[in-house]
Amino acid sequence: MDDSPIVRRTVSSALQSDGFAICGEAKDGQEAIELVEKLSPDVIILDLSMPVMNGLEAAPLLRKLVPKSPIILYTLYAGEAVEKELKTIKVDSVLSKSEPLSRLTEKVHALLGE
Repeated sequence: MDDSPIVRRTVSSALQSDGFAICGEAKDGQEAIELVEKLSPDVIILDLSMPVMNGLEAAPLLRKLVPKSPIILYTLYAGEAVEKELKTIKVDSVLSKSEPLSRLTEKVHALLGE
C-alpha cells in the first residue's frame, strides 16, 4: 500500500521476481482496508505517509482484520521516533525505502518463516 504508483510497481516487481504472488495494491489506507477485507493477504507492506488514511491510522485496523499477517511499514520516515510510536500498534517491522529492495524481500521471507 503506497500512494506512489512507481513505488507500488517497484515493490510488486521485486516481490514477484522473488517468488511471491501479489493479491492487491492500494493507494491509501482506506483502500488497503477494503482490499484486506476481501483478500486476507499473508503479509501487508504499508507506507507511513498516504492520503485519506495514513499507515499509523490504517495499521491497527488492518491488524484486527488479519491478526496473524505480518505488517511491514516501508517508509522514507523510518527512525527511532517512528519505531517507538509503531510499537503501540504492533507493526512487525519498519524498513526504510532508502534500503535495497532485497532487504524488503528478505524481511518478508523471514516474517513468513520461509
